[in-house]
Amino acid sequence: MTRAVDDMDDDFADLAFADGAEGAEGERLTVDLPADQAGQRLDKALAPLFPALSRARLQALIGEGRLSLDGQPVADASRKARAGTYVLSVPPPAAAEPEPEAIPLTVLYEDQHLIVVDKPAGMAAHPAPGSWTGTLVNALLHHCGDSLSGVGGVVRPGIVHRLDKDTSGVMVAAKSDAAHQGLSRLFSTHDIDRLYIALTRGAPSPAASTIETRIGRSPGDRKKMAVLRAGGREAITHYRVEAAFGPADKPLAARVACRLETGRTHQIRVHMASKGSPCLGDPVYGAGQPATAVREMIREAGLSRQALHAAVLGFVHPITGEALRFETPLPADMAALQACLETL
Repeated sequence: MTRAVDDMDDDFADLAFADGAEGAEGERLTVDLPADQAGQRLDKALAPLFPALSRARLQALIGEGRLSLDGQPVADASRKARAGTYVLSVPPPAAAEPEPEAIPLTVLYEDQHLIVVDKPAGMAAHPAPGSWTGTLVNALLHHCGDSLSGVGGVVRPGIVHRLDKDTSGVMVAAKSDAAHQGLSRLFSTHDIDRLYIALTRGAPSPAASTIETRIGRSPGDRKKMAVLRAGGREAITHYRVEAAFGPADKPLAARVACRLETGRTHQIRVHMASKGSPCLGDPVYGAGQPATAVREMIREAGLSRQALHAAVLGFVHPITGEALRFETPLPADMAALQACLETL
């Protein structure tokens, strides 16, 4: 299922859209300059209207072309101010270089080129607003030291794909630049075997099928992804119901194996929700309540996140050519929930 390289996987191309990254696009501040304030130097006239910014910061943002007047860009802070509606785009603060942190890692494989780990739920893949510390990158910097690939940039060294913060499972990171480039190509051409296990509300119908849609940012909420009629990017998920729990004619929950052909942001969560069977515990895409018995089981199991686990990751080693495949069992919270569901 090789595709053109320019059909880049969002795991690689859209790393900035991470859970907990609210505000990653910055702020748009809108102010109205009255006519009696016009005629002054622009930065001087606007400074009182943006009290959170120093005048020097305001000047710099204007110089970067981040200010507009009635929809038209304004890039000269020394020009005379005109009355009207000004919009200033303020980028998020620059991320500090992540520090190594002695966080335990479950290492499944490691050589001089790459490392494969079983990421726990609750750990972000890389630093982002809301998750500057305690991330996989922080742990890798401590574990790998200077050997971690720098191709991913200062904030995301070694990272070539990501799992949502509250999705557990297998991840690979690059330790050499050559491995980083090779892994990136594999993700770009979708030459990666990725199988996820989801515990869902109800069971998607039919029991096995392929979901093929376009996914992009939700027009109603930029922090969410959504199935779109137009725009977005092709997203393909092959799924199979491995077990259904509850009445045969109307299951209350299911264990669903999802194999990714593409890797768009939040793809499985969006696709399962589009089938009316969102991941149990999903705080973003889990609209509607599970049955009372299932809700009680979620509490009993201690599940406090979406029930989604990246169980399998397989790929050809980009340097040695060796075929590698890694599989991990459900973590404790999902395993406990499945055990409860089996009693329905």
